[in-house]
Order: sequence, then structure tokens, then C-alpha cells
Amino acid sequence: MAAATSHTLLAPLKNTLSNRILILDGGMGTMLQNARLSEEEFRGERFADWPSQLQGNNDLLALTQPDLVRRIHRDYLKAGADIIETNTFNSTRLSQSDYGMEELVVELNRESARLARQVCDEVGEETGVPRYVAGVLGPTSRTASLSPDVNDPSKRNVTFDALRENYYEAATALIEGGADFIMIETIFDTLNAKAAIYALEELFDDRGERLPVMISGTITDASGRTLSGQTTEAFWNSVRHAQPFSVGLNCALGAAELRPYLEELSSKADTLVSAHPNAGLPNEFGEYDQSPEEMAVIIREFAESGLCNIIGGCCGTTPEHIGAIRDAVDGLAPREIPERPAACRLSGLEPFNIEADSLFVNVGERTNVTGSARFKRLIKEEDFNTALEVALEQVENGAQVIDINMDEGMLDSQAAMVHFLHLVASEPDISRVQS
Repeated sequence: MAAATSHTLLAPLKNTLSNRILILDGGMGTMLQNARLSEEEFRGERFADWPSQLQGNNDLLALTQPDLVRRIHRDYLKAGADIIETNTFNSTRLSQSDYGMEELVVELNRESARLARQVCDEVGEETGVPRYVAGVLGPTSRTASLSPDVNDPSKRNVTFDALRENYYEAATALIEGGADFIMIETIFDTLNAKAAIYALEELFDDRGERLPVMISGTITDASGRTLSGQTTEAFWNSVRHAQPFSVGLNCALGAAELRPYLEELSSKADTLVSAHPNAGLPNEFGEYDQSPEEMAVIIREFAESGLCNIIGGCCGTTPEHIGAIRDAVDGLAPREIPERPAACRLSGLEPFNIEADSLFVNVGERTNVTGSARFKRLIKEEDFNTALEVALEQVENGAQVIDINMDEGMLDSQAAMVHFLHLVASEPDISRVQS
């Protein structure tokens, strides 16, 4: 069975999705940890003399233990997965810099995609059921929206452009290796995801060909927000411009804990919805105890309630979990995609939708150096903390959108804008609205 191309992929896949829920694979990291590989096994012959420790660099195993990675993919496919994810969660220069392996990024992505492609094609031939490869772009080890220094909220350890370059390089190699989709997953900082989206748009333009894009965010705890502070609907408003093949939620929470946020996303997203939760919450040892049968009961209710189109597992989920999930949703109808009216859908940390029946929109314009003498003076004096108070006053007085302008001849406008926006991002009482 030949590898599907972007031209031949969507039509038969959409037909399948109209009839049943698609199954995503489970936790590759879980299975690799269960293998309990030694430092020597991570290194293999090729990296025997590498100067730093490599144990824990799971993505490297595509090069040093390819048979193990291949077997795990096959086990998930045999359990019923329609889509398997490449073992590339940390295959960007930023993440591989922890091991000094930045120059291997292209090889890691290409080889991981090739292994997944090979196994998908083999199992597809054996079963007569097409299987698909999702090339994974992970969140990286950096965050563009949060400061790494509690004493300096304006500080960042990565730029949008650096992220864009990292993602462009990784995605190029994933496509060369045979990926059918690109999946931007475990998104805890939406700005990182937007850099990935931007990189993919550039890449698709350069190639003259698009691949379907899957986007999956992470609600980090019972607050119902991502690590960078967005609610579920705000997250969707932030990424919907990418017109993704699917949008979903994964990691951090078990299926039961994820349900309310999945329900919210299912009601708001006018595209396919995916979910791949953890096998419950971790115990005191960081391990996952939820059995396949227990998880499958919860997932079946997802399907019965019409919440998802694609379902799988994340941390702690094994091929047994995926097999139980497949059996639990077998024969149940997939979620129907809702039709939502055209509207201006914005977001800060919280969503703001301007619809046909909306009243006047209050725009705060005092954070504008050409419209406010006080704000201009504060920025020129580099009194950014007091300038933040101007923004906060605007929100407290009812502004639903903040207009920020630093265009003034006597200012380094770009530097002032970047610094001020970084500070705004650190103040949830301000950044809850669109700016």
C-alpha cells in the first residue's frame, strides 16, 4: 500500500471520519520508559563517545534503537490505531541543545518519520486498512510568553523567530520522511504554537503543497487554562486562523478531568476535535495507574456524548489502553461538526467574540504614545510599571480590547513595544483582553 500524499489523503480520510471515530496511538514515551534502556543502549555504537549523557533523549532512539521504535509503532497499530505519531517530541534544535545534538535535528525528524511510514505501510498492506503518520512538533523546552526570571517579567529565553526557524527545519524533515499530517501538540504556550503555525504556512508556500495540520493544546490543571493562562475557547480563537484539520487537547490531565474542557472545545470548534488524555493522574511516583478498562469506560462516554472525532492516549497509555479504547468506541457515531456563524473571534487569556448581535466594542486607546501625553511621557522615561497601570485602568473601566501604539520619532519603537507587551503578558488582569 503506497504512502498517501496530501492530494490523495483527505478525500478517503474524510469519508472514514464521517462514519467512525479515528483512533490515535498512545504514549511512545511510556513504552520507551518501560523498556528501561541503559545509557549504553541509548548511545549505541554511533554515539558511544558522545561527551554528554544521552539517557532520556528518547528521540535519539530512532537512530540507535530503530527496531524498538518500530515495534512500538506496530504494537499500537495492531491494537487498532489509525494514526501514529512520530517519535519527535523533542526533535528541535532548542530541545536537542540539552544534549549538544542540534546538528542531528534533520536526521532525527526524517528518520523517525521514515520508521513510522514504513510500519504504517506494512500494517496497511497486511490489514487492508490505511494507516497514517502524524509528524509531531512538540512544544520545545522554551516558552515565548513566560519569563524564566521571577525578578524580570519582561525577560524571555526564546524569540518568536527562533521558534519559527526551529519548527520550519523540523517540519521539512518530517515531510521528507513521509508524514501525512503535521501535529503541533502538547501546547502549553499558544505563542509557541503560533510560531509553529507561521513556520508551516511558510513551508507550505515554499513547497507549493499543503499537509493537513492537527493542533492539540494542554490544559495544565483544574483551573481550565493552559500554562500561559488561556482558557479553552481563547486557545481555539488564537489558532483557528490556521484552519486546522483537527484541534484537540492532550496530556496533563486524565480523561475524566479533561472532559469539561473537551466538551467546551467540541461546542466551539468548527473542525474535527481530537483528545488524547493521560491514563488518569500520576501517583506519588509519577506513574499512571488507570487500567485500560477504566479509561475505556470514560472514553466511551466521550463518544456517546458526541465530543470527539479522533481519540487516543498520552502519558501512561499502552497498546492495551488503545485496544480497549478502540473496542469502547466501535460502532459509535463521530461528533458532528457544528456550524458557527461568521464572527470576529479574538482572545487574550479569555475569548472575545464580536458577533452580529454584539453591542459597541470598547477599545482602550490610552496606551498610545500619540493619543496620550501621560502614556508617552511614561514610555519616554522608561517608567513601564506606571505605564502598565494605564493599561490596567483601561481594562477596569470596561475596555474589551487594548490599542497599544509606540510609533513616535523619539522612541526606539520596536524595543519599547516588545518590552511593554512582555510586561502586559505577565499581568493577567490586563492580558485577559485582546491587545
